[in-house]
Amino acid sequence: MKQIKTEDAVGSVLCHDITQIIPGVVKDAVFRKGHVIKEEDIPVLLSVGKEHLYVWEQQEGMLHENDAAEVLRQVCQGEFMTASEPKEGKIELTAQEDGLLKIDREKLNAVNGMGQMVLASRHGDFPVKKGDKIAGMRIVPLVIEKEKMDRVKEICGHTPVFRILPFQKLKAGIVTTGSEVYHGRIEDKFAPVVKEKLAECGVEVIGDVLCDDKPDMVTEAIGEWIEKGADMVVCTGGMSVDPDDRTPLAIRNASDEVITYGAPVLPGAMFMLAYKNRPDGTCIPIMGLPGCVMYAKRTIFDLVLPRVVAGERLSAEDFSVLGEGGLCLNCRVCTFPNCGFGK
Repeated sequence: MKQIKTEDAVGSVLCHDITQIIPGVVKDAVFRKGHVIKEEDIPVLLSVGKEHLYVWEQQEGMLHENDAAEVLRQVCQGEFMTASEPKEGKIELTAQEDGLLKIDREKLNAVNGMGQMVLASRHGDFPVKKGDKIAGMRIVPLVIEKEKMDRVKEICGHTPVFRILPFQKLKAGIVTTGSEVYHGRIEDKFAPVVKEKLAECGVEVIGDVLCDDKPDMVTEAIGEWIEKGADMVVCTGGMSVDPDDRTPLAIRNASDEVITYGAPVLPGAMFMLAYKNRPDGTCIPIMGLPGCVMYAKRTIFDLVLPRVVAGERLSAEDFSVLGEGGLCLNCRVCTFPNCGFGK
């Protein structure tokens, strides 16, 4: 850095904050470190007693922190998000649509591993709402080598680090199983809970039907919802290993591929996901919900449903990695998703 006269500082980059003090009114930085001095800034600087300034000497091959932050924005920002203006070398991304946040973790870790730059975000594979802050990025020093930022571009390529998959407008059919409900011995309290959770993701429920524990009856009900245009089918009850619980068999018979029966998540260990193929090549998810979904505040269903509604086709590996963070602590005041569950 070098010392120059304030009148000669236009276009230079400040190396330190400039503080303005008005007793009883304000004590704050009137210009921050990294600010690029403009013509209109000169009278303000002189008014706070700054006739000389320390500024960075411009060097070939170096980028100012705001310019470097713009490089980070270019490699990070995907569709359906907006970016703030660079401020003190920092840019933030905000969601423009409700959807599922996807993160290229390999790129994220590679950029952070280079040093002198920071990409910080919320967790991926979780829903975001319009207006939610997604990520912040900045470089640590005031200036950085252009060569290093070119390396960032090379690592990240043409696909962004952060993406939002907007929630699709889906229709769901519900199949409630259990002889005790089917014969009217008890009231069905499962379907109302499921409808509420589907509504959280904007899913339209086209109807629900009660079935006995006979697997053929449940399989037929699943097929009928698919014929009526359901984009997903949710089956409630009958998911344990009890001899009378035959819903898993019914789902197997109604589907073309079973992804999982069981997940390393509590509550929700007896969850089931299968797919029925459509003639057009798409597939319809069929989910079997264990009884915990009816009474527990958050379960495996809350982790899987947003991904299904965003159009993701889940694999067995998507479930096997859920063990770490898969234990809900059943907090007295639930703050999900702002907690460790599912992360």
